[in-house]
Amino acid sequence: MTSPESKPAPAPVPFEGFELLRVPVADGVSLNAAVGGSGSPVVLLHGFPQTHLMWRHVAAELAAEHTVICPDLRGYGASDKPAERDGTEYAKRTMAADVVALAAALGHDRFAVAGHDRGALVALRAGLDHPGTVTHLACLDVLPTLDMWDAMRGVSATVGFHLYLMAQPPGLPEELISGAPDAFFGHFLDVWAKDPAAIPGPVRNAYLAASRDAVTSIVADYRASAGIDIEHDLADREAGHTLRMPVTVLQQDWGAALGYDASALWRAWAPDVRHRTVDAGHFMAEEDPGLIAAELRGLLTR
Repeated sequence: MTSPESKPAPAPVPFEGFELLRVPVADGVSLNAAVGGSGSPVVLLHGFPQTHLMWRHVAAELAAEHTVICPDLRGYGASDKPAERDGTEYAKRTMAADVVALAAALGHDRFAVAGHDRGALVALRAGLDHPGTVTHLACLDVLPTLDMWDAMRGVSATVGFHLYLMAQPPGLPEELISGAPDAFFGHFLDVWAKDPAAIPGPVRNAYLAASRDAVTSIVADYRASAGIDIEHDLADREAGHTLRMPVTVLQQDWGAALGYDASALWRAWAPDVRHRTVDAGHFMAEEDPGLIAAELRGLLTR
């Protein structure tokens, strides 16, 4: 594996004090990552429809005490977007292996990881597949894949219409979304934010531009969660595999809307879990970065 190289920031809102690197992590796949700070390593993984920029506030706070690594996931942002061939390219197992390889290339064989939304699913898989590598794990506003599909039923499932659209075979979802990408991705930035001001115009534009250029790979990521990701999660559940490290889960009050006990669902996967309901919108790392940074600091002391 070659050494990471510095590259100009592609986004209009770069991380102050962070270096932007392009790091090879797999054959034909390099990740774009903002890296800064010093101390024990923490990897921060973004969600949909975002890039590493979503961590700009939290990363700045954590960098005083930690080496902070904020990549664009494969298929997102300025990272490579391999074509979907056999369904494994965007399996969370593959994306988690990217993250482990990224940290190793930067000199870290053990690290903490926090993920939001899609990034939380990658972080969860990293914790299950690499328990000797992931020291601490935080998941923001998501359910494990198996539990997510079980919870989505009846009219309440309309909030997740995009999950069903992007689960369809290749062709139709890509064509529909490509026909109006800004309307599609902008819809989620608008309706999921409790505080729209938390995503200012330049950042919103950066998210839309990045998503517009990644429709095929974003759909492939979601399609994997209706296929191979379920297979991997089922295998872990049947084998009784759980997360061995301290885990923090921060969520909106999904249970009240969808009728389930989110804390109980997470306890089945993580014996050492601290679950907290957060008074923020889905984009909580941008809407209340002080709270998220404090929660992550608390996790890292466990």
